[in-house]
This record gives sequence, C-alpha cells and structure tokens, in this order.
Amino acid sequence: MKKLFCAAFLLVVCISHAQIKLEGVVRDSLNQPLELANVIAINQETRGLESFGVTSEQGRFRLDLGKNGTYKIQISYVGMQTFEEILTTQETDITKDYKLKPAIALEGVELVYEMPVTVQGDTVVYNADSYKSGTERKLEDVLEKLPGVEINEEGQVEVEGKVVNKLMVNGKDFFDGDTKLATKNIPSKAVDKIQVLRNYSEVGQLRSVTNNQDNVALNIKLKEGKENFWFGNVTAGAGSSPDKELYLVQPKLFYYSPNYSLNFIG
Repeated sequence: MKKLFCAAFLLVVCISHAQIKLEGVVRDSLNQPLELANVIAINQETRGLESFGVTSEQGRFRLDLGKNGTYKIQISYVGMQTFEEILTTQETDITKDYKLKPAIALEGVELVYEMPVTVQGDTVVYNADSYKSGTERKLEDVLEKLPGVEINEEGQVEVEGKVVNKLMVNGKDFFDGDTKLATKNIPSKAVDKIQVLRNYSEVGQLRSVTNNQDNVALNIKLKEGKENFWFGNVTAGAGSSPDKELYLVQPKLFYYSPNYSLNFIG
C-alpha cells in the first residue's frame, strides 16, 4: 500500500510539472493595454491548438504550454497587425509582453480586417477565408487546415482529439447532424465561419455539467447568397443481354436551403 501511494504521488508530481506558464501583457504602439485580444499557441509538432486565451482589461493573458516544446504564438486584435512568433519552451515559466502595430491602411482606402480566430467562452470561431488558399473544394478541405482540427481515418471530424458528434449549418441540424455528409459535400466557397462549440448540450442550462465536457459540436455559418445548393451524385451504367439492353441509373441528390432540405434517392 505504501509503495502504491508513493507511485501515485510521483505520478501526480510528474503531471503537475508537465506544463509551464506563458504569461504577459499585450499592448498597442502607444503602450496602452489591449483588452479582448486573442492569444493562441499552436503546437508545431502536432499542428494542433495547444492553448488559447483572451486578454483581460489590463491586457494580461496566460497560456499553459508543455515543457521543451515549440509553439507558434499568434496574437490578433481588430485594427492591429496580427503578431506571430515561434517560441521554444524549456523547464521554467515564461513572462513576456507583446506590442501590436496598427494595421497599415492606404490613403483613401478603408481597411477591413477580420481576425482568423476568436474565442468566445466555450466557443472558438474560425474565419474560413483566413485559411483558404483557393485549392479547397469541400468543407473537409478547409477543416483540415484549422489548428486543432483534423479528419480521422473514418472520416470523422476531431477537435483536439475529441470526435465531433453534431454538425449544424446556420444553427440548424444539417440532415440530422450527419458530419460526414456535411464535410464531404458543403462547398468550401460557401463557408464563412466555423464555430467549434465545446461542452455542447442541446439544453442551454446543462452546458456547465461535467459530463458534457467531451461533447463537441460544429456550427458552419454560410456566406450571404451561398445558403442554397444541390449536392450528391448519380450512378449510371449500361450493358446488354441476349434479349435486350440493360440500363442502370441510381440518383442520390440532396438540396439544402435555410428553410428546408430535401433528398432524392432513386
């Protein structure tokens, strides 16, 4: 029993020292603290979202990072240039302040800047256009480029290792929340925002319940004017027999709009 207790104690000690803190203050070029700036850390080895936070009224932030790791630190704020740097951690906590520069605006041109990722409580919102290169065809191509998001071998969407069990479009179930149907068929050009809803529950009052912490849902916000689309496929074939020719046509088509959805299977 004594040996078991010692082993458990050592395990707790090891776990408690597995992370270090990165903390500091985000300011503007006039040295004023910036409130509600987004600070994220992307693990350079896994390409996953390691930690994220929003600055306080005093511009302070804190991220929990692993020891002896390499991370891309990204800080964004409306009207400011997004700051990025590669940070390598060691065995001790890091205190570091950051200063953001104003976004460059050409004379006579109104600059409209949208942050690539924002954090709103349990919700992480990705601006899809910030991650597109023009080669994407479907939603899954965009998802695979988001930090912390991946498509596993079974075609399921995972966020930080947790399988997404519900997918919505503009806040409504997409064909009963079928994630594979959505990721493989929603056109990438139609996607505006991708919302990752952590601790998701159908009932709002249950969002703080511990049992919901592994429940992750996605809400896809479509661009204005791109809300209606057809998708699916038609399987066709032909052949011959001693008596007559044979033809096979098996359509499987879907139509989506904000008000209703239809499917036709022949």
